[in-house]
Amino acid sequence: QVQLVESGGGLVQAGGFLRVSCAASGSIFRINAMGWYRQAPGKQRELVASITSDSSTNYAPSVKGRFTISRDNAKNTVYLQMNSLKPEDTAVYYCNYRGWSRAGEYVYWGQGTQVTVSS
Repeated sequence: QVQLVESGGGLVQAGGFLRVSCAASGSIFRINAMGWYRQAPGKQRELVASITSDSSTNYAPSVKGRFTISRDNAKNTVYLQMNSLKPEDTAVYYCNYRGWSRAGEYVYWGQGTQVTVSS
């Protein structure tokens, strides 16, 4: 089992910035990817950004150039720096952890943290 503890988030004005963090603990996989998804009211959960254990990154087109994902492998922690925030970035942000072993893929989710961007 992998436990995920999220921190950060909150309320910010449009154009502002926030950082969310997610620390993983428990049965950490050597090969893994961590990332952030978000879900706005009435919408499906969508990928925001992800980063693999060898630091390959992937971003949603809507956040590319504004958000930066990074990780500290020694702390098993992933960070999402969100700059130039827009009201449409308002959502619950969920940390996601994917691990791979010979047995297959394992997926874990954090409890979610609210990000609200006011106009």
